[in-house]
Amino acid sequence: MAAPLSPRDAGKFITENSKDVFVDLNGVRSLAEKLLEKIGRKEITLKGWKSLHELNPQDSGEDAVNWVFFADTLNFSFWSENEEKKFLVKYKGKEYSGYWSLCAAMNRALDEGIPLTSASYYSNITMEQLKHVFRSDSDFPIPMIEERLEILHQTGKILLDKFGGSFVNCVKMSERSAVKLMHLVVENFPSYRDEGVFQGQTVAFYKRAQILVGDLWGVLEGQNDGCFHDIEKITMFADYRIPQALVHFGAMRYSEELLKKLKEGWLFKNRDREEMEIRGCSIWAVELVCDHLRQLFEKKGEKMSNEINPVLIDHFLWDYARDYREAIKEVPFHRVRCIYY
Repeated sequence: MAAPLSPRDAGKFITENSKDVFVDLNGVRSLAEKLLEKIGRKEITLKGWKSLHELNPQDSGEDAVNWVFFADTLNFSFWSENEEKKFLVKYKGKEYSGYWSLCAAMNRALDEGIPLTSASYYSNITMEQLKHVFRSDSDFPIPMIEERLEILHQTGKILLDKFGGSFVNCVKMSERSAVKLMHLVVENFPSYRDEGVFQGQTVAFYKRAQILVGDLWGVLEGQNDGCFHDIEKITMFADYRIPQALVHFGAMRYSEELLKKLKEGWLFKNRDREEMEIRGCSIWAVELVCDHLRQLFEKKGEKMSNEINPVLIDHFLWDYARDYREAIKEVPFHRVRCIYY
């Protein structure tokens, strides 16, 4: 079987053959101009991964790397049916929802002395233990708990068998290549193999594998083992929040038929045509935003820093989609329950 198209090539191929999702070049240019201002004001930086998010590890040691690996192994399906039905975690006087509720629950467990991010622990964690770790402070539990348990057992065992129980060893094997690390993860850990078939062509999205690389770049501050020489080759992380922001900013458009389905709360299946179009066009839109940003820097007679890339553009868009939920709710996010995002 032929190798799948890489996320970037998949994004381009899907965009060129999409029926219900469209990349809008005027919107792409407009978004790039907005981002240029924010970059100029130092609002988009690699340091923001730690400084803007207090739940992320603030150090750069082996424990922090294993924290990131555990978090991204379970980094999927946090959306709730509505505002009243959310999985919530209270931690240090604050209440968290969505992905941050996972991080808060992880930190709460570690504070309680549970060695949660140790492969020898989570490869054998019981359902009872996992339910305790992810106990909710609302009436609504974390979604897909059975799948999370199965993935932890599988992933923990592979980490012990192949990488000495620490994800640091996998990072070292990548020899400071973001792309090599992405492939190491996808080839060794089945739950990260986020692929589909679009118009007869196998395509890769690798949302969790790529966000794992991006988060490691953040936690290691682009230094030492995290000094990835090809970080700009990692695309945005195709999820359900970023497309919402891209449509809001006009960089992407939906057909009337698709918009109607979204407004009705349609539940898509992973690998449905429309779902792959939304994800693929999101990847390509962010690639084009990045290209246009590069041109804007050149017009000013400057060279765009390698630090400005699809990973940081994704960080900005994801934070925007969460912080301004009310402002962008005219574009509903697409609903999918799956382990890939």
